[in-house]
Amino acid sequence: MSVFDILTLFGGLALFLYGMRLMGDGLKESASGTLKVAMEHVTNNAFKAFLLGLGVTALIQSSTATIVITAGLVGAGIITLKQSLGIIVGANVGTTVTGQIIRLLDIDSGSAAWLQIFKPSTLAPVALIAGIIIIMGMKFRNSRAIGNIAIGFGILFTGLITMTDAVDVLAESGALGNLLVSFSNNPLYGFLTGTAVSFVLQSSSAAVGILQAFAASGKLTFSAIYAVLVGIYLGDCSTTAIVVWIGAKAEPRRVAVVNMLFNFGKMALVMIGVAILKAVGVLDAIWNAAVTSGSIANTNTIFNLASAVLLFPFLSMMEKASCRIVKDDVTDSDTFKYKEKIEALNPVFIDTPALALRSCYDLLMTMFYAARKNIERAFALQVEYDEVVVNKIREEEDNIDTMTDRLCVYLQQLSSGLTEESHVQIMDQYYKVVTEFERLGDYAMNIAELSEELHSRNVSYSRQALAELSILSDLISRILNLTEETFQHRNAEAAYQIEPLEEVVDNFVAELRARHLDRLYKGECNVYAGSAFMDLLNDIERISDMCSDVGLATVARVHQDHVLQPHDYIAFLHAGEDENFNRQYQAAYKEYFGRLGQLDASEL
Repeated sequence: MSVFDILTLFGGLALFLYGMRLMGDGLKESASGTLKVAMEHVTNNAFKAFLLGLGVTALIQSSTATIVITAGLVGAGIITLKQSLGIIVGANVGTTVTGQIIRLLDIDSGSAAWLQIFKPSTLAPVALIAGIIIIMGMKFRNSRAIGNIAIGFGILFTGLITMTDAVDVLAESGALGNLLVSFSNNPLYGFLTGTAVSFVLQSSSAAVGILQAFAASGKLTFSAIYAVLVGIYLGDCSTTAIVVWIGAKAEPRRVAVVNMLFNFGKMALVMIGVAILKAVGVLDAIWNAAVTSGSIANTNTIFNLASAVLLFPFLSMMEKASCRIVKDDVTDSDTFKYKEKIEALNPVFIDTPALALRSCYDLLMTMFYAARKNIERAFALQVEYDEVVVNKIREEEDNIDTMTDRLCVYLQQLSSGLTEESHVQIMDQYYKVVTEFERLGDYAMNIAELSEELHSRNVSYSRQALAELSILSDLISRILNLTEETFQHRNAEAAYQIEPLEEVVDNFVAELRARHLDRLYKGECNVYAGSAFMDLLNDIERISDMCSDVGLATVARVHQDHVLQPHDYIAFLHAGEDENFNRQYQAAYKEYFGRLGQLDASEL
């Protein structure tokens, strides 16, 4: 044995770990949309939740990631602690799938010809070749992620082959054999080793994979590996608990506690079960027999499945225990109104972009509703001033600003890790609309402050001005309805209807300016009220412009191949080149200017 043999062993370990990381990241990226939908639709059926946890973990190759995401969903209020219980158990079982894949190491040259295809020495180069062809030669949705999955698979098996070759060399020295035999003679050594390796690598799958590679030495026995597996369970759940615990609130921490309690129960069951079976002689035939990669994978799967079945009835007790261990968060009567929405911008979702983007979407909708409500309040103030309403608008404007700041920081953190084209397109849209929604709130605040100034000077608009403003208010409300439909449902058809109405707003505002100047000239309106009315029209016109920008951002996301830039597209529409735009504009113009004509005829 030389230092070069040890270097080869750790080099193989590095390849194995990197391959597992690359494959898992690719799977999470390509399947994050499905993952988002699945995780959000957990029912109160614990068995379905168990299957979901098993499936997600098998897919993304990490029980830690699954439980961390679950804790984030609980913290965001998307699912409850009770709904998360089945997912936790499923995640612990799902992590055994990786070991079943690695057992392909057991295929030898004497196997049937068709089985040779599944030998790691065959799969590794095939996966690497396929991956690089997909990345460099193909362009389709998720091509990069799928290519990375294939390359990660190839690197994983290359690392396994390198490790097993190094283990064979080290086994000849006798030192490795003595170490592995010591696990059989003293299970505590095996338990501590399993705990340490799993904790350092932050992955039970990786720790079990290393154990499977060492099985190639022929020195590992069942009496040695069962204690190592138990240690791996402790190390893995400890890592998960630390990741979830830092900076989390009470509910996510309870998820970590339930996972710890489940794994402690699993450890106790395995140790007690093995002791009983050994005492009655059931394990005599395999106790000192050499284990293979496949038998380690099977043992790990059996331990986890049996524990899941036996501990499932006790999950409600674990839930209650977690609530006793982790006390409720101390609440404050002055807690930020949208605290839960902001806390949903959880850093644990950043590795799963679809979930992170969903939290961004929810907060953006909250911002829009808050801004729209403020606009409605501000319009109402023009008719009847109410200081309480002004204070509500000011308070809500502060809330919108806070949400904007937090969302912009989160989007910046998220953007650096996005590689899937669809996620990048969503990010581009969100970057644009967050500014527009924040400005909607600003213009509502401006309108409210104008009414506040008028009230302080004991000045009001004329009845004619208020009647004209009522028509314009209805038009803005219609545009806001279309804006909501556009962004909420990514509805391009609704977006196309905004622009004709926005053009009518421009014409209507120009007409009201002319009318108001005429009233000022005739002395029918107070000079200060006249100035305020002009400022009010400017703010209303900007509100419609903001809605137009939201519509354009949505159209850009839905139709990425649109050849015209936003400003060129607007110029194209306003030049009268689009029949649909012309038809909608003329209908809206006739409707709202018709109402203005009826107002004149009424001699208000």
